[in-house]
Amino acid sequence: MENSVIILDFGSQYTQLIARRVRECNIYSEIVPYNISCRELLNKKPKAIIFSGGPSSLSKKNVPLCDKKIIQLGIPILGICYGMQLIARFNQGKVSTSLIREYGKASLQTRKKDGLFANLNSNLTVWMSHTDKVSKLPVGFESTAFTQNSSIAAFRNKEKKLYGVQFHPEVVHTPKGKKVIQNFLYKIADCKENWTMKSVVKHSISTIRKQVANKKVICALSGGVDSSVLSILLHKAIGRQLHCIFVNNGLLRKDEGKKVVKTFKTHYNMNLKYIRAENRFLKRLKGIIDPEKKRKIIGHEFIRVFQEEAKKIGPVNFLAQGTLYPDVIESHSALSGPSATIKSHHNVGGLPKKMKLTLIEPFRNLFKDEVRKIGVTLKLPQEIIWRHPFPGPGLAIRIVGSVSPERIKILQAADTIVIEEIKKAGFYKKTWQAFAVLLPIKSVGVMGDARTYENVIALRAVTSLDGMTADWVKLPYDLLGKISNRIINQVNGVNRIVYDISSKPPSTIEWE
Repeated sequence: MENSVIILDFGSQYTQLIARRVRECNIYSEIVPYNISCRELLNKKPKAIIFSGGPSSLSKKNVPLCDKKIIQLGIPILGICYGMQLIARFNQGKVSTSLIREYGKASLQTRKKDGLFANLNSNLTVWMSHTDKVSKLPVGFESTAFTQNSSIAAFRNKEKKLYGVQFHPEVVHTPKGKKVIQNFLYKIADCKENWTMKSVVKHSISTIRKQVANKKVICALSGGVDSSVLSILLHKAIGRQLHCIFVNNGLLRKDEGKKVVKTFKTHYNMNLKYIRAENRFLKRLKGIIDPEKKRKIIGHEFIRVFQEEAKKIGPVNFLAQGTLYPDVIESHSALSGPSATIKSHHNVGGLPKKMKLTLIEPFRNLFKDEVRKIGVTLKLPQEIIWRHPFPGPGLAIRIVGSVSPERIKILQAADTIVIEEIKKAGFYKKTWQAFAVLLPIKSVGVMGDARTYENVIALRAVTSLDGMTADWVKLPYDLLGKISNRIINQVNGVNRIVYDISSKPPSTIEWE
């Protein structure tokens, strides 16, 4: 695609955030493996190229290196962290291990008021995460910024159109990072703003129609934001060729099934099949404690259900899923890159190797907020668009330890109260996620002058822009007190409530 930005993935956990920042500038971005050939890259006709960061050290052997010819194309390149160091190495600069490791916030002093730092203050707060640094400039390069620990925190070669920054402009912890990226895209690469959610919808519909032709598609509809927007997009693209399947695995929120049927079958008049499979899933989960096993069991069982239902519908070739970028990056190495696995997701890491249906995943390279924007474009109800993320494995990973009908009932009741009170207090749209977690411990309490020994519920509420990082919400004490009081008084089997005040990282949003 012309006017696109190609991002070479060297294994950073934040590679997808770079793509996100570029898209926020209304410019199409695509992530490719670091070892893409120069010919393959040219076929994509990039207007600009970005080298991501990565966990590797150029002081070691067998590190990821891209085709050196790429930096000789004359296409503007921005190297971030490891990407900057790689540009230096390819141009006979020197990269060495720093005596003082830079991690976290740092004060950056700019030397140049044009290029990457145009219209920015000379003193910037940035986010660092590196051990190596550029210790000697390549010939023809100049240092454009420095920190206390690094005299070369940014550099450029204007003639070759090569730029590098040691910090991470893509993360929210670099407040003016987006402006740095904009300066690269607009002032240096001369990119045009022509990529919007409206264009994404148009392109997706065209692609889906071409891929599906006259065949049938099964959509894994859960009622969440991603699958809901996906089902409406598919319905708009192929109409009655779409067959939505809603599986009640017994791990859903209270009355979830009724709401989904009412919205999609009654209101939108879609092909929707409601499958009751509670016993089937709970039988497979009996005695399972390990969260990774839970995720994989649920993922495998979902696919089996879809395959069985496909036979009943007739010849079906495709399975549509609302898989997102964070699902992919946390499940395995993105696009064959060297990044680390955090956890598998039921619709990514849990898929059987021999699946009989071809996947359709239009949102695989999108973030949650982008999918919400597509929902707005498709004019979905606000209640669906702004619904908090709900994990594919459902309450199974919010029940720490073994899963049973009794424990599910307790968590459903507690979670309903949490959402009700969060909405009443006006905090629902202010939070990314708010939910209850049932812990695998019991505590002593006193209720009605009698000793109790019952379950503990943990409350979790976080704010986030993209799900990659998150901070805990400082909910008012009176709201927390009201939630606690209602749960303890109205949910049998609970006598203690605790509040989770950890952020991501180091914690994840979900407990499992």
